[in-house]
Amino acid sequence: MQFHHHGYVSQDPRIVAAAGTGIDRPADLPDEMDVLIVGSGPAGMLLAAQMSQVPSITTRIIERRDGRLELGQADGIQPRSVETFQAFGFAERITAEAYNIAYMNFWGPDPESPENIIRTTRTEDYGLKISEFPHLIVNQARVLDYFAEAAAHGPGRIVPDYGVEFLGLTTNPESEYPVEVRVRFTAGERAGEERTIRAKYVVGCDGARSGVREAIGRQHVGAFSAHAWGVMDIMVNTDFPDWRTKCAINAKAGNILHIPREGGYLSRVYVDLGEVAADDNHRVRQTPIEKVIDKANEILHPYTLDVKEIAWSSVYEVGHRVTDGFDDVSGASERTPCVFLTGDACHTHSAKAGQGMNVSMQDGFNLGWKLGAVLTGRSPESLLATYSAERQPVAQQLIDFDREWSSLMARKPEEISDPQELSNYYLATAEFPSGFMTQYTASAITGGSEHQALAAGFPIGRRFKSAEVVRVCDGNVVHLGHHAKADGRWRVYAFADAGGARLREWAAAVSPMIDRVTPSDADVDAVIDAKVIFQEAFEELDILSSPELFLPKSGPLGLTDWEKVYSAAPNAWSDTDIFAERELSRDGVVVVVRPDQYVAAVLPLDATGELDAFLQGVFLPA
Repeated sequence: MQFHHHGYVSQDPRIVAAAGTGIDRPADLPDEMDVLIVGSGPAGMLLAAQMSQVPSITTRIIERRDGRLELGQADGIQPRSVETFQAFGFAERITAEAYNIAYMNFWGPDPESPENIIRTTRTEDYGLKISEFPHLIVNQARVLDYFAEAAAHGPGRIVPDYGVEFLGLTTNPESEYPVEVRVRFTAGERAGEERTIRAKYVVGCDGARSGVREAIGRQHVGAFSAHAWGVMDIMVNTDFPDWRTKCAINAKAGNILHIPREGGYLSRVYVDLGEVAADDNHRVRQTPIEKVIDKANEILHPYTLDVKEIAWSSVYEVGHRVTDGFDDVSGASERTPCVFLTGDACHTHSAKAGQGMNVSMQDGFNLGWKLGAVLTGRSPESLLATYSAERQPVAQQLIDFDREWSSLMARKPEEISDPQELSNYYLATAEFPSGFMTQYTASAITGGSEHQALAAGFPIGRRFKSAEVVRVCDGNVVHLGHHAKADGRWRVYAFADAGGARLREWAAAVSPMIDRVTPSDADVDAVIDAKVIFQEAFEELDILSSPELFLPKSGPLGLTDWEKVYSAAPNAWSDTDIFAERELSRDGVVVVVRPDQYVAAVLPLDATGELDAFLQGVFLPA
């Protein structure tokens, strides 16, 4: 990581100096604010961490609970989420404490003794096969802790306002602060007190029973399926040999999805409770935990569970619902949205595909940088309409995937003709649950595919898939994408032609474009961070002959940033050539990447006019 460019730092460099609204941040909720986040779940806390990077914006986050979440229900962390954690600076630390899924084993009835189960397939997990990031299991509460730390350590110094309940809102689009919100204090000396606050934008991150969703008249569309599952986080003694391996178990008595948890002793067990009668009226949710444990032992026969402690348990019916819109703009209205929904407030589904927390965080990541860009005057308000347009189709794709996965998981043995079908589906669809299949369609912030062939390995609208390169200044092998932090900046990666002649012409033409959108009192890379990747070996390159665009001077001391010039050629520490790895044109190509790590455009080096037109659609002049 880079620091010292604002002067010598001797303490933890992850804690940056407070700035703007982070200086002397008031303890009480102000009467007016730019952004009000309702709910401190995964989407809300990621959004708070993102907004803390924009200290000129007043952001507050309210939470009905009187303190941090102690036991979260979600626990599956897909590789795309770990990639996101890396952008926020805590991927390595959370990976160290998490359970890393290396295998998923599948069990079915023993043909010779069908009342018993046997292992039918041992499958390597997909995580590290399709990404440099692992597939993890860690308590949602710890994920929230890490985002809370990032928010509190950012220059905006954002911390949740606990013990504050959302009551309702009204909107007046003509007002400077168009959203009037009623809240009530639920804890402390002020418990029961109500007050009204006003905000430019409100984001509902308040779960499946979202009050914000109700207040703007949005509806969950979908229904519960007629199937129930018990779920429990337990510590046990058992003779089941795969207790520390993720397993899908299909038996005559029912099904189990078993997921080891972090810490070496805790496990989560989803237990199939069978079909639910049409007139049940949700009574199945009252199933005693003892009955769930008995059912688990019946399914696991001949193995047994001796449950020593239950950390958490619940019973639920599988539901698949998507809200009919992710903001408060309906129909053909051309006004800018000012209320948004994220996470479970706008999509709910089963927990067995491990998607809820992961997709929710990507909702927050998608919206956060857009709010920052609009409120700082860098981008037009129309940018905010792209949030619902981009995330609602993703939610529907998630529902469709989860419905199929849940149906496969709930089948009876006699309904399965191929014992390998579930494991084959698990591997064949791996990129979707990993979070790597999201692909945004053409819009003002996502270009067309006219030049896609120049960078086939960076599909437009998909997340920027990193690869190793050599940092020219010191010869270290690094992942190109890992240098991009969740700081709201756009990235422009210029992959140079052999010799770099066309690259130099490109840099001369593009520098004024970047200057045009960069505030005069900011670093030259404060809005658009440009990097170059040469084809030549780093030993053959003279870094000081690189265009000035890639050797900017940063901070009040005007120190040269040496870490924007890279070599694609393999060296003693890596045999990767990113040009070959990502199918990049040797004539050179430019890849533009959004702040949420999605590829926005692919252009040839001589298409500076097209790049200029694209940037004019994204940015307002500084």
